[in-house]
Amino acid sequence: MSKIARRTFIQLSAVAAAGVVVAPGRKAAAQDLPQLTEDDPMAQAMKYVHDASKVDPATRANPAEVQNCANCALVQGADGDAWRPCQIFPGKVVNAAGWCSVWAPKA
Repeated sequence: MSKIARRTFIQLSAVAAAGVVVAPGRKAAAQDLPQLTEDDPMAQAMKYVHDASKVDPATRANPAEVQNCANCALVQGADGDAWRPCQIFPGKVVNAAGWCSVWAPKA
C-alpha cells in the first residue's frame, strides 16, 4: 500500500472533487483538452515534468525508475496515446512519458 502524507491526500481529494464539480455532465475527448505545461502552478506544486527520465528516482516518494504517467493509476484514456487526461489535473492532458509526485501504481 502506498504511503501518502495526509496533507497530500487532502490536496489530491480537493483537486479530484473540484474536477467533478467543474464538469459533471460533459466528457471531453483528450484531443479537446489543452496540454498541461510544466510552469502551470498546479503542475509545479505536484512536481510534474513532461519527461520522467529527467527525474532522479532517489527523490521520488516511491522510488522506481519505471514510474511515468502511462503506468499511473490516475491517468485515463487509451493506452498508447501520447497525451492523456489525468485525475490530478482536470481539464488538461499530461504527457504519457511524464511524471508527478502523486504517481500511484495501477492495481
